[in-house]
Amino acid sequence: QLHLVESGGGLVQPGGSLRLSCAASGFPLDDYTIAWFRQAPGKEREWVSYITFEGFTYYADSVNGRFTISRDNAKSTVYLEINTLQPKDTAVYYCAADHRGGGSSWPGLYDYWGQGTQVTVSS
Repeated sequence: QLHLVESGGGLVQPGGSLRLSCAASGFPLDDYTIAWFRQAPGKEREWVSYITFEGFTYYADSVNGRFTISRDNAKSTVYLEINTLQPKDTAVYYCAADHRGGGSSWPGLYDYWGQGTQVTVSS
């Protein structure tokens, strides 16, 4: 079974940057499409970005231009770099995996989820 662990969250001031990591174990990452979602208090889980197992990247309109997703299959890790952080980016960020999928913003497509990492943007 694929196991995902997110890290890299924290408290950051508005305008700052973070790089989140999603480390996979159990199976080679090469065959998995990985997505990032986030969930703010009292709100539904929101898709942020995904990178297909072939390396194609997609972003939600709300984050396009500020977020960059990438993968290092040799390290079994997917990254989400977040720039120009804003208070509205405050949320728990989750990564999720789908085996050889084309990618989707629908969370139900993904079979494996991490436990999440908290990102708080505040001065």
